Amino acid sequence: MAMVAVGVTAWVVLSRPAANPESEGKSAAQTVAKAQALVQAGLMQSQYEDFSGAARTFKRVLELDPENKLAWFNLGVIAQRDGRTADAREAYDRALGIDPKFTSALFNEAVLLESSDPDRAVTLLKRAVAADPKASTAYLRLGQALAKKGRDDDAEDAFRRAVATDPELHSLVPESFQDSVSPSPSTSQAGTTR
Repeated sequence: MAMVAVGVTAWVVLSRPAANPESEGKSAAQTVAKAQALVQAGLMQSQYEDFSGAARTFKRVLELDPENKLAWFNLGVIAQRDGRTADAREAYDRALGIDPKFTSALFNEAVLLESSDPDRAVTLLKRAVAADPKASTAYLRLGQALAKKGRDDDAEDAFRRAVATDPELHSLVPESFQDSVSPSPSTSQAGTTR
């Protein structure tokens, strides 16, 4: 029975007519559209806390599009949530291999590494704020990491940038830095949380 199945599979593969470039383009576009739809489905599953279903959906996305940074990132988020640090790091690294300036992946991996590899976390946070100068929470975490390393001047600068981008973060700045990084009255209220 196994031989028949293999023979049928080979016949199907070998008997397919040669695809013309126009139909290949259509097929590629359909694959991308399907992958995008699956990413949205996985995000909805995550929103409804069906994390195992979401992980399966994101893995299906990667079967269609192995270079889908959102699928890799979300697999990292799920792994991090579940305490699977090595899997989370691998997924974030795969997302960053596709897009080295993917701020969310840089930030999440940095948070993951803050206690185990603070130097790497600082490097990732610096890359995150370089990629997105309005990443206020990344500036805040960078300031915290630098303060722990005793690099107070650099920490103060990071805290100042965090508060300038999002004044609501001022209360999260360590007390010893709060006076020197107070938001000015003209500071913009606009900003992002990452």
